[in-house]
Amino acid sequence: MTKITEHIKAANGKPIFSIEVIPPIKGDNLKSLLDNIEPLMEFKPPFIDVTYHREEYIERPLPDGTIQKIVTRKRPGTVGICSAIMHRFGVDPVPHVLCGGFSREETEDFLIDLHYLGIDNALVLRGDPAKPFSTFKAKENGYSYASELVEQVANMNKGIYLHEEDTALAPSNFCIGVAAYPEKHFEAVDHDIDFQYLKQKIDKGADYIVTQMFFDNAKYLSFVERCRQEGITVPIIPGLKPLSTRKHLQILPKLFHLHMPEDLVRAVEACENDQQARQVGVEWCIQQCRELIEAGAPVMHFYTMGKSDNIMKIAREVF
Repeated sequence: MTKITEHIKAANGKPIFSIEVIPPIKGDNLKSLLDNIEPLMEFKPPFIDVTYHREEYIERPLPDGTIQKIVTRKRPGTVGICSAIMHRFGVDPVPHVLCGGFSREETEDFLIDLHYLGIDNALVLRGDPAKPFSTFKAKENGYSYASELVEQVANMNKGIYLHEEDTALAPSNFCIGVAAYPEKHFEAVDHDIDFQYLKQKIDKGADYIVTQMFFDNAKYLSFVERCRQEGITVPIIPGLKPLSTRKHLQILPKLFHLHMPEDLVRAVEACENDQQARQVGVEWCIQQCRELIEAGAPVMHFYTMGKSDNIMKIAREVF
């Protein structure tokens, strides 16, 4: 396994192509996911992120009128998918590691499993609230903040494990990625507080940053500049998602709290159908990539959402 930071260094300034994939829902198999990844191997991604999903809750009415709350996890399989990617494509997988839904001990077990498999990259995240709730709540003996989880992974890299203070154990070797928000995390009071939390994650051992999606490059460039002013020197990877339906004009800003540039909005509103809107999204993302590469962004990291046709069109123009 090669660390993400080593991939970036080895590229020697040449932009890297990478993607994030989502595990199929339970009951499905890996074939459709791997079939979507296969065409993108043309662009030689050195690493592929694999998301992890915490538990969800559903409510089921019982005959006595009470409500039974049932825990379900609809997208299991992150570790298995990482192993499949590693062995089928010879590409380094980057599993997401979450605070939400896991205790510290469960997290350590998960990280040990990754270490056994030789998976040495991890994107460490707080994660979303458990559906259908809107407020994040840590599991008992779990973490409320990604910075706490970063510290646990960094400690394992030093051979420090939970409840093993008097035992000498072999260290892990994780390259730790964290998330950041060019337009501010929606829960942060302001940008200053948001940068304070990001700096904590870097100070506790994070090696690189991946941003939330954005459609206005000025937001990313301003964010990078502020990071450098704050003494954050690690690589900052822009996260990109091409707009693919007209509804995305309303859905994406609401879900991800991001700004849609006026030119993009007008172009999509002029489309007669989703096919035209998808093409507008491709063309917009191509231009985004060219500008970001010109500005020195180290990686073009695409959120595929299980589809690859529009990513293919973009990559063929950019790489």
